[in-house]
Amino acid sequence: MTERYVAALDQGTTGTRFMVFDRAGTVVGEAYETHEQHYPEPGWVEHDPIEIWENTQSVTESALADAGIEADQLAGIGVTNQRETTLLWDRDTGKPVHDAIVWQDRRTTDRVAELEELGKADEIRRKTGLQPDAYFSATKAEWLLENADPIKTQRARPADLRDRAADGEVLFGTIDSWLIYNLTGEHVTDVTNASRTMLFDIHEMAWDDDLLAEFGVPAACLPAVRPSSDDDYYGTTDPEGFLGAEVPVAAALGDQQAALFGQTCFDAGDAKNTYGTGSFVLMNTGERAVESDHGLLTTVAFQRSGEPVRYALEGSIFVTGAAIEWLADVGLVENPGETERLARSVDSTDGVYVVPAFAGLGAPHWDQRARGTILGLTRGTRREHVVRATLEAIGFRTRDVVAAMEADAGVELTRLKVDGGAVKNNFLCQLQADALGADIVRPAVDETTALGAAYAAGLAVGYWDDLDELRANWRVDREFSPEMDAERADAKYERWTEAVERSRDWAREDEP
Repeated sequence: MTERYVAALDQGTTGTRFMVFDRAGTVVGEAYETHEQHYPEPGWVEHDPIEIWENTQSVTESALADAGIEADQLAGIGVTNQRETTLLWDRDTGKPVHDAIVWQDRRTTDRVAELEELGKADEIRRKTGLQPDAYFSATKAEWLLENADPIKTQRARPADLRDRAADGEVLFGTIDSWLIYNLTGEHVTDVTNASRTMLFDIHEMAWDDDLLAEFGVPAACLPAVRPSSDDDYYGTTDPEGFLGAEVPVAAALGDQQAALFGQTCFDAGDAKNTYGTGSFVLMNTGERAVESDHGLLTTVAFQRSGEPVRYALEGSIFVTGAAIEWLADVGLVENPGETERLARSVDSTDGVYVVPAFAGLGAPHWDQRARGTILGLTRGTRREHVVRATLEAIGFRTRDVVAAMEADAGVELTRLKVDGGAVKNNFLCQLQADALGADIVRPAVDETTALGAAYAAGLAVGYWDDLDELRANWRVDREFSPEMDAERADAKYERWTEAVERSRDWAREDEP
């Protein structure tokens, strides 16, 4: 009998990965390609969807070759993606009408401020679980519908995008929808990605007519919303297409929810933190959508076919890995891997604090106008101090979120599962344990985002039987316990909070 596998297509902020897993959840083949980041204006971030789709085809073929298997050996494919990144495309041609607007993009900051001034924020929060912010898809879609160039058609003049969207001729989606459309021809999304658009009522589990009207997004352009792990599948790949096989595309999860699933955080109270371009702490709250009083988001964790929706509390930290990349961009390190050695070479930051608010501050502060700040510089400050302070900032930002999460959920977090590229840095993991006063648990497979998408697809197609089988696959690589005196850790954190206050409300539209 031919061996079967499950695959995950992991489309992230900086690149696209395809991974093939066996029944033990072990990686048997993978490939990765980066894509270009476009910055047309300060605070604007865009991706080319065509480049992403071309890279998707390339990494899929490369990963299958790496695994030494054929596409028809795949039992199913799961998709995971950078969640709020938004695009529109023409249904007939399949071509995007504009580059995708990335989740980090801040061009709609004024629109969000207007919503606050009009007193609409509380109603948006109540329905969507989200703090109104340029981070989410709604204002991005509104901007595209108002500002992207009209599509040239056979008509006498170019057709207005919003009119064509109302006719279902222009489609809206996050990156999962774009990839699934190209893979299967179906226009769908899953409940986790829908919950990040600021257009979806997470209690009614439906697109909200009032929010669609507020942002001028026609219902006809929206994808159908399906479970994250769908026994009915979203569709199958075209046997005449690049894969040359009919493979079920059976699951999708936003990247942070996929990591929660891959970390087997299936029960209420389970929590994880993913350190990628940003950091995202999620705590499973079960079938109850816990409303936050401390600046967190209430979001959909996942849904399996025929089962109730599971919810999560989330703390979104916009800049984590991006802060480490910045150190390389400005020449303080030659490459991100150097940060651990440099940080260990000094005993402290020598009073330096870094607040990496390059894209504003997310949870629990939600300050769109905060900007990156370095405090405590002296003539004796060396690059090692700045590097160490940047790593410490990642730990402190996570403590910001965990403290809010503990207050909302009424529980004390003593153990946090971690994943993502940055957790290969042992020094950072130890800093995180010290900052939280909690154990940090790193799994053997740290690409848990892709693993979660594969798990969801595998459950949908019957490759794995149940959640217990997945729990049995989860293995610890290393645990980090607090080593710093709690009183000293608290004092450092209090000083950090002062630095955060100095970073806030800095950006101005009329900057000279």
